[in-house]
Amino acid sequence: MLPHQREFIAYALAQGALRLGRFTLKSGRESPYFFDAGRFATGAALARLGGWYAQAYRAAGLEAELLFGPAYKGIPLATATAVALARDHSLDLPWAFDPLREHPDPEDR
Repeated sequence: MLPHQREFIAYALAQGALRLGRFTLKSGRESPYFFDAGRFATGAALARLGGWYAQAYRAAGLEAELLFGPAYKGIPLATATAVALARDHSLDLPWAFDPLREHPDPEDR
């Protein structure tokens, strides 16, 4: 396991984002762990998380054209990862997300 992976797991456990035990997921499947990214609820926590995601992206040798964050919890993850990639790895990728509902254009009112 790489150092950034160990740091991430230790931090996720300390923040209560990674919980070990017996869990029934929404799908009905049983799991020995549960991960709740919503527990990373501060700017500092999100910055650290984005840094680890950026390190994992680079370590995997990926070459994406953009980062996608599915609504809702994925949006800040993609954003934080994009910031960390630009800041720490000189890789400036755009990010996008999918709104769950359409909002009217203010000019159409």
